[in-house]
Amino acid sequence: MKIAATSVQDYLSKLPEDRRAAIQIVRETILANLDKDYEEGLQYGMIGYYVPHRIFPAGYHCDPKQPLPFAGLASQKNYMSVYLMCIYGNTENGRWFQQAWAKSGKKIDMGKSCIRFTRVEDLALDVIGEAIRRVPARKYIEHYVKLRDSMRQGRPRPAPKKKTAKARA
Repeated sequence: MKIAATSVQDYLSKLPEDRRAAIQIVRETILANLDKDYEEGLQYGMIGYYVPHRIFPAGYHCDPKQPLPFAGLASQKNYMSVYLMCIYGNTENGRWFQQAWAKSGKKIDMGKSCIRFTRVEDLALDVIGEAIRRVPARKYIEHYVKLRDSMRQGRPRPAPKKKTAKARA
């Protein structure tokens, strides 16, 4: 469900009432735990929380014009999602998150970084809040840069093509 919006308030206003209420509760949880160096706005067609260029001028490696994504909140066609990049690609945070969620007793419907839900009651909001709180922007940038640089250095290079007998002749 693509929502054409120009601001977070505009995005929220275009949601059906039940989804608006659920998204707003998750949004309040995120904002209550968000480090001051992150900003909220629209990013990739959803409510985004990101490291602005004034803090991290390099931006997101996939599109440097975009600020570095940290979290997202979206209303999809069949469910709502909260995206937590702080648990994606970070073994320690990912492991902590899985264990904390399991302790909550709630079932999780999760992809690599997204938690899908149809009702806010399905979420362990305290775990989501803690996941956000545990990763201030400076720590997130440090981890992101290490991961990005290791990916650049570790890219396998294509093997040189062997010349066939025909090519050598």
